Amino acid sequence: MIRSTGGSGEGEGGDAAYRRLRADVVLGRLRPGQKLGLDALRREYGFGVGTLREALNRLASEDLVVAEGQRGFTVAPVSAADFCEIADLRLLLERHAITLSFAAGDLDWEGRVVGAHHKLAVLERRLLAGEAADAMLWKRCDRDFHQALIDACGSAVLMESYAAAYDRYLRYQMVAVVFRGAVAAGQHAQLLDCALRRDAEGAGRLLEAHIAGCVDQVLNDDALAPFAAAPRRRPARPA
Repeated sequence: MIRSTGGSGEGEGGDAAYRRLRADVVLGRLRPGQKLGLDALRREYGFGVGTLREALNRLASEDLVVAEGQRGFTVAPVSAADFCEIADLRLLLERHAITLSFAAGDLDWEGRVVGAHHKLAVLERRLLAGEAADAMLWKRCDRDFHQALIDACGSAVLMESYAAAYDRYLRYQMVAVVFRGAVAAGQHAQLLDCALRRDAEGAGRLLEAHIAGCVDQVLNDDALAPFAAAPRRRPARPA
């Protein structure tokens, strides 16, 4: 789960600095292309320069930050082409994990899926009704539901790879502020139904439409235009 932790000071160590910076990049608080000056970060986060440099190098290894040699660090840019590739990767991993999870999931797993969907559906209804809703909480519930669908897959490596891909996908959603309304909410309800019926094939088709719909909205609305001037293209469909 992406979350930002409180507190400050070098005593928290490199892991705490890494977690806070990573959360702020993924959740869009640190914007694409933003310069990450070490002195400014030290004042903002309260960590020492050495600790921050270590954390930023870790983020650079995940392609969330760009190391520019002597010029320092910047938040990784966004582009339509990169979003399409990340969407393809998320689809590939999640579709495979769904097949494994639906085959192995027990009654406790079903309960987790139902519970996660209930929380997501409540927030979606509020958004559809025009009520004020916490965007961070909504995306957390969205992530929790999709993760619940696959958490019986039995592969820690697959779950770890999926989490990394999902977070990069989430960054685009947070930057573009994507909410597809009743269409996405309906697809979530259908995914729940597929899970309870153990229909992995149907869930895979729904997931493909679900992810493609998000990508199409971002590209068609030029939601990345303030951050990148990359040519638009639609995601290639995995075989």
